[in-house]
Amino acid sequence: MKIISYNVNGIRAAATKGLFTWLQATDADMICLQEVKALVIQIPEIIALIEQLGYHHYWFPAEKKGYSGVAILTKVKPNNVAYGCGEPWIDAEGRILRADFDTFSLMSVYLPSGSSGDERQIKKYEFMRFFDVYIDEVRKEHPNLIISGDYNICHQAIDIHNPKSNANSSGFLPEEREWMELFMNNGFIDSFRHFNKDPHHYTWWSYRAGARGKNLGWRIDYHLVSRPMENRLKNVRILPDALHSDHCPVLLEIE
Repeated sequence: MKIISYNVNGIRAAATKGLFTWLQATDADMICLQEVKALVIQIPEIIALIEQLGYHHYWFPAEKKGYSGVAILTKVKPNNVAYGCGEPWIDAEGRILRADFDTFSLMSVYLPSGSSGDERQIKKYEFMRFFDVYIDEVRKEHPNLIISGDYNICHQAIDIHNPKSNANSSGFLPEEREWMELFMNNGFIDSFRHFNKDPHHYTWWSYRAGARGKNLGWRIDYHLVSRPMENRLKNVRILPDALHSDHCPVLLEIE
């Protein structure tokens, strides 16, 4: 089974860059999208394309138009879909969506960015604290859990092109990296690092100064897989040649 996570930075913009031709070629079973930046009623042509490709689709957009929002596309119809997490401000920003299947649950998540200033960094820390407690509760009922999405955090120095100059940058702050470490140590596998320990693998690049062409990037998109599913992991690949966004997709293959 192939599962893709992709921050598309606006599904309408990504669609104009060939997103759905690319998706058809990948033939993924499930796709977690972040930053869709659209309401379903705004994208009828895109919905038609998704359905033509054989996907059931579930959306949790932000209340603010053109902002945030997550979705799950799946060729396997889920048994249940959970929209949001019950925390009002997080749900208003459209950041968490979960689909439950026979043998595992899949979550599309989009953590806040703190790069715009102190106020949003505080909200990011608030999200992180909430998410710890929330996921512990979810796992009581759904122990086989894949949390796919844009965490807006580089875990280790190997995950960012210039760790020294970015030491005080949101997304690579010591508190964020420590949270990521503790979160994983609480029962999750960084599936990409499970297979690949090499440097220079990134999932996001700034649009400035030709960063993508120079591969000056950050690895902030993950498939975190709960420990009980470790023996089902087959492969994970970052797909930097997909050019529909400032992010690129991450492909997870499981039994």
